[in-house]
Amino acid sequence: MASESTAKSETSITEHLNEMVLASSDVEEFLHELARVSARSLSEPGDEVLCGITLLRHRKAATVASSTPEAQAMDEIQYDFGDGPCMTASREQVTVHIPDLEEHARWPQYSRKVLGQGVRSILAIPFPLEGETRAALNLYSHRPGRFEGRVLDLAEDFVTQTSLALRLAVRFAHYSEAAANLKATLESRTVIDVAVGVIMAQNRCSQEEAFQLLKAASSTRNTKLHSVASAIVDSLGQGPAKTHYEG
Repeated sequence: MASESTAKSETSITEHLNEMVLASSDVEEFLHELARVSARSLSEPGDEVLCGITLLRHRKAATVASSTPEAQAMDEIQYDFGDGPCMTASREQVTVHIPDLEEHARWPQYSRKVLGQGVRSILAIPFPLEGETRAALNLYSHRPGRFEGRVLDLAEDFVTQTSLALRLAVRFAHYSEAAANLKATLESRTVIDVAVGVIMAQNRCSQEEAFQLLKAASSTRNTKLHSVASAIVDSLGQGPAKTHYEG
């Protein structure tokens, strides 16, 4: 019966997170919900587990999500030092388990500060993701030995169960950002093309000559080409140029 109940719970969590992937407006919103779900799933009555998630993406600032303000404070201490359990777990894709911070020597300054907040044990588990993206689930407890034995196994199983939803969220975020960049590029190109057309009409010159005049104005004013083009288009009094691209 216990295994059947666990299977139903795992299915429920997976379904909920898959729904969240579709409902979330961005990857950060999804990560915050994942952190809250993780904390609820791994806590017990009277024995709360704090949860944070670190996401490292290529050429992107680190994204951090937390189940509670206290969990966020624990993660921020680590980022202030620039290293620690969850940063190591994310970058090196290894599980970092600290049964008792009072007996831990690897990050002495970090350990002292976190101990001052009442945290005694930490578990950081990497998510298996794609490409250069790295992420880790960061768990904190106010009592030592909280993540020993079966609890460690449950936490690792949980990461495995939820990694697919996180991979989907990161992939959707990548597609959304690519679409936004394409739209911005097309809109920028449209403004420049319209400005070139205006210069051609005003100066009765070729397209190449008009573009060179636009570049010269940009260089003389030490202003971006797109900004100079926008000023020319706006001077027509018809508002900014638009594309027919739909994001």
